[in-house]
Amino acid sequence: MKPPAPGPLDKSLPAPDPAQVQVIRTYGPGRFLISDREWREPVLVMPTLTVPWAVRRAEELSLPSLASLADVRPPTELLVLGCGARAILVPPALRAELKGAGLALEVVDTGSACRIYNVLLAEGRRVAAALVPL
Repeated sequence: MKPPAPGPLDKSLPAPDPAQVQVIRTYGPGRFLISDREWREPVLVMPTLTVPWAVRRAEELSLPSLASLADVRPPTELLVLGCGARAILVPPALRAELKGAGLALEVVDTGSACRIYNVLLAEGRRVAAALVPL
């Protein structure tokens, strides 16, 4: 992915190539279109891989539920949690456990999580998204 040459009026962000990275193209009630594949379940989206996420609700977030992130290289620094229609409150003990594992956590509604993930991915950040469908 090569970013566009900067210009005085250029305000565009670099756009990742969906053939090379996992870009969230659309989301809607009960579904996601990630790169060229449709998903109808909660998912973990990483820069090079999307996998089913074995939760039904965002409140089921736990370090073991994020085991798929352990094999990502380079390691994920920021996890964006898309909770569905509304963000949830993540208990401080769980936040501390995630921080101890090297993961910063951003908790938002699913639509915001999709947008945040795509922007951070385009910036080359080490990001992943844990998404519960709307």
